[in-house]
Amino acid sequence: MAALTFYTNPMSRGQIVRWILEEVGEPYDTHIVDYATMHDEAYRAVNPMMKVPTLVHRGRTITECAAIIAYLADVFPEKRLGPTDDEKAGYYRWLFFAAGPIEQAVTNHANGWDPSPERRRMFGYGTYDEALVTLADHLANNDYVCGSRFTAADVYVGSQVLWGTQFGTMTPLPPLKHYADRLAAREAYRRGKAIDEGLIAEMNARKDA
Repeated sequence: MAALTFYTNPMSRGQIVRWILEEVGEPYDTHIVDYATMHDEAYRAVNPMMKVPTLVHRGRTITECAAIIAYLADVFPEKRLGPTDDEKAGYYRWLFFAAGPIEQAVTNHANGWDPSPERRRMFGYGTYDEALVTLADHLANNDYVCGSRFTAADVYVGSQVLWGTQFGTMTPLPPLKHYADRLAAREAYRRGKAIDEGLIAEMNARKDA
């Protein structure tokens, strides 16, 4: 049994954690959590929020995609996915910017909840356009969030950008599109995507049988 146990559903944000696991390259066991049984007591004992993904490493449970990504980079330092001392400022800044302001701005905008001018200060991101332009301006001058080197932070930031530009929840600003293209060419990203697409096909085949 592998030291890493991954609870996921291929049609979920579990794809983000699949990608970082493929980047890390350590053996892991996968448990598919069906949405029909996600609220069962058995899974509630693993994650009281009853959502995926969840990672268990040597008996320790980690939830939330950004936290899982940062954790894996920390506990497998030999993979060089974490930041150097010089990269730490950018690494943590953009990782949490994507997990906070970007995700909130994109989700709210997609649901038509853009704040009025007088309420902008109540929202941590200001406006949808301001949040996206801030990220795009950074990526216009950097191949990755920490500069020229790919790090674990790019898995989370990149997942937001890849999804958003593909499905139209993010304005496809050129720096975001170029960044997404760079990340989509990574072997680990392609491996993870192929695994999840295969699992989705199997699930759909069972439904049609």
